[in-house]
Amino acid sequence: MNRYLGITFDKNDEILLGLLSAYPFESFEEVGDDCLIGYIREDDYTEETESEIKDLALRTGTAFTTEQIEPQNWNELWEASFQPIEVDQFCRVRADFHPPTEGFEYDLIINPKMAFGTGHHATTYMMISAMSGLDFKNKSVLDYGCGTGILAILASKMGASQIDAVDIENESFLNTKENSEINQTINVHALCGDIHTVPEQEYDIILANINRNVLLDSCKDIYVRMVNKGLLLLSGILEEDRIVIESAFTETGFRFKDFRQREQWLCMSFLKVG
Repeated sequence: MNRYLGITFDKNDEILLGLLSAYPFESFEEVGDDCLIGYIREDDYTEETESEIKDLALRTGTAFTTEQIEPQNWNELWEASFQPIEVDQFCRVRADFHPPTEGFEYDLIINPKMAFGTGHHATTYMMISAMSGLDFKNKSVLDYGCGTGILAILASKMGASQIDAVDIENESFLNTKENSEINQTINVHALCGDIHTVPEQEYDIILANINRNVLLDSCKDIYVRMVNKGLLLLSGILEEDRIVIESAFTETGFRFKDFRQREQWLCMSFLKVG
């Protein structure tokens, strides 16, 4: 069984969270305004990663402590703090121990375990909000960096015909399969791996809520996996990274469409035009 570390930082702001997202943390827990806990597998917390996080903490004036977390304790952590998320009247995201509530177009049951993506973070919230204005009926969809599978499951409920959901973390792969079964979205096909694990077919819509570095490294691989005039929806992007992301994707052959912002995070949309 995997063992995890909980790394507690004495600061909680969007810039710190964005910088930490470049490391192999599997999820974050925000505790009030002045505490952020990142959960990472012990095997992933190498000497190099530890050294880089120490340098990051020094640069940002942040102190941190590390403790070992038993994997089976995770349920207690998230069940104690997990509250349903409501995105307008469009979508409500809840755990299976919360009762359903009427008045929402879509009701999603997401049990996150150690995977990222419950709707609580601004990036996931914006992706869901942006999806509300899209037509998914009979569309092929790729959820790149699927985490809990939340976006793939929503796409299925919105009428997508085929959905591939990929994540490099095995826990996310398993969690996506579990959440798909709970939501009875049988056309969500979960994959474990990076972008090269994804078949080189052309998708109508690609959803990618990851981080700046992965997006920049993957822009060409995303491009070849989209139909002409296909829609790309990106998040995991800090406000300060807008120019570099927009430049990289437009140079690859996408046309910038629009963006939305929540706190210091962006959700950007592009069309494939080449």
